[in-house]
Amino acid sequence: MNRQAFLPIDKEDMNIRGWTQLDFIIVSGDAYVDHPSFGTAVIARVLEDAGYKVGIIPQPDWRSVKDFKKLGKPRLAFLIASGNIDSMVNHYTVSKRRRDKDYYSPGGKMGLRPDRATIVYCNMVKQAYKGVPIIIGGIEASLRRFAHYDYWNDKVRRSILFDSEADLLVFGMGERQIIEIADNLNNGFDIKYMHHIPGTSYKADTLENIYDYIEIPSFEEVSENKVAYARAFKVQYEEQDPFRGKVMIQKHGEQYIVQNSPAMPLSRVELDRIYNLPYARDYHPIYEKEGGIPAIEEVKYSIISSRGCFGSCSFCALTFHQGRTIQSRSHESIIDEAKKIVEDKDFKGYIHDVGGPTANFRQIACEKQLKEGTCKNKQCLFPNPCKNLNVDHEEYIQLLRKLRKLEGIKKVFVRSGLRYDYIVADKNDNFLKELCEHHVSGQLKVAPEHISSKVLDLMGKPRRDVYEKFVSKYYKLNEKLGKNQYLVPYLMSSHPGSDLHAAIEMAEYLRDIKYNPEQVQDFYPTPGTLSTCMYYTGLDPRNMKPVYVPKDRMEKAMQRALLQYRNPKNYNLVRDALLLAGREDLIGYGPKALIKPKDGERSKEYKKKKNNMRETKGNRLERKDNKKAPSRKHTKKRK
Repeated sequence: MNRQAFLPIDKEDMNIRGWTQLDFIIVSGDAYVDHPSFGTAVIARVLEDAGYKVGIIPQPDWRSVKDFKKLGKPRLAFLIASGNIDSMVNHYTVSKRRRDKDYYSPGGKMGLRPDRATIVYCNMVKQAYKGVPIIIGGIEASLRRFAHYDYWNDKVRRSILFDSEADLLVFGMGERQIIEIADNLNNGFDIKYMHHIPGTSYKADTLENIYDYIEIPSFEEVSENKVAYARAFKVQYEEQDPFRGKVMIQKHGEQYIVQNSPAMPLSRVELDRIYNLPYARDYHPIYEKEGGIPAIEEVKYSIISSRGCFGSCSFCALTFHQGRTIQSRSHESIIDEAKKIVEDKDFKGYIHDVGGPTANFRQIACEKQLKEGTCKNKQCLFPNPCKNLNVDHEEYIQLLRKLRKLEGIKKVFVRSGLRYDYIVADKNDNFLKELCEHHVSGQLKVAPEHISSKVLDLMGKPRRDVYEKFVSKYYKLNEKLGKNQYLVPYLMSSHPGSDLHAAIEMAEYLRDIKYNPEQVQDFYPTPGTLSTCMYYTGLDPRNMKPVYVPKDRMEKAMQRALLQYRNPKNYNLVRDALLLAGREDLIGYGPKALIKPKDGERSKEYKKKKNNMRETKGNRLERKDNKKAPSRKHTKKRK
């Protein structure tokens, strides 16, 4: 593809356009892919559409300032993001082992971005050019705007605004904010006084001129006291609504982090305009010789139809980032994008996906949200669907039908997450029927995550009976349609609240449905989620009740192994887990057994092994207790 279809990444590209200086330079931890699924491309095209000259420095070498100077000094500001994925999540598994592939780098090569990329890039830009405004955004900055628990260091870190020394932080989906910031800068407004823009956070030396705010426990308090951390998080979580959310402040030493209320949702017209911008819809040609960018493969022929999610799963950061208010594109906009996809020379006739965070959320949950915002202490679907919830798939059905009829399209798949409880709540089965008949490629992926009620309640997920109702409907409809299509459930081990007994309950369920999961996701404590707060504090911030948290490495390995108990490699872990939990009844030859006993092993040997294991476990827990932080009582005395 011609380089002129892309925004400049070097001086040669600038010369082709006749540009001598850029207004904005975006520094990104990802390779440059000019596609609306990539945040860097969206922000760059939105700024270009507003009349600004924009260039991109993708994956600069952070060991020197050379790459940070390759496009010269921008007239207005540097915009810095780690990429589509948090750089620490991108680099490390939940067991903190280094990953061997980076899907957002050429050829999947690792090592082309630093750990904590946002902070590192800011430091290098400051070395390259003194006094140029620096604005940070994207998922890494957005979820670290307050003091936050950092899983990789196992401690509470300051707001990323302090560690990066950036001038301004954009949180959430940043199109509306970045245009207002750009226009203010262009009109000569100093960034150090830019404190009025919704969807941004900034540092302040004083609370003068800040009104109607909520102050949450300080960095120092949340670092020392887990109860204070949980209280602070609860307020942050409750105020993430553009209609009713208040300004929040958090003291860090002698300064403050100030978060303005979230940006208002984009209208359908605004969203349509963003997705109709002239994206090249591919990776930059410089990556061709290195094998391209793997991350484009799944999304190149996919269409984003909506943003936001009112599902509010505890382990998901969407509430903190995109928000709970649904924003969707028009049918016309989506169809226009589908026609562009059909024109691609490599397109084979298959649209891989039409969806968003949750594919079957195409409208706001209820009319009240348009005037008053989302409910502060109530969820739309959990523990049961709200009586005001608008459950209707008809508009989505019509959209999928229109796409199926387009010339050049053989099949339209739906592979984004689907909320099966929302499908079950629908009064008719029209959507599920059409989904099974036209939009499933042999198997449908859904996310029950767990089966234990105590775990599901902490996850904010529907109970087991709702999932089983969906499963029954799904298979009955497929049988009626004469299709042999399966369900692939996503499962999670070691979530807060899950002990060995809950993991065994899940293993028994998998035994009964005769399903052997190929993959199981261990809970990953990333910033900005309720579940991460539970993991760090051992408290549910919504009610301050204690939560069991599996942190012991061996126990986590056991829980994971139990969900894949049929794998011979997991035999010893499963056996040890069953003995430790007192479930020797599941070791045997009967239909209810999970594993067979070892050759020649007898029940008295089980008992001896179990007692030894319990003693070892007890000693390990006792050692942990001795290392625990002082109790709340002692903490108060010390203060």
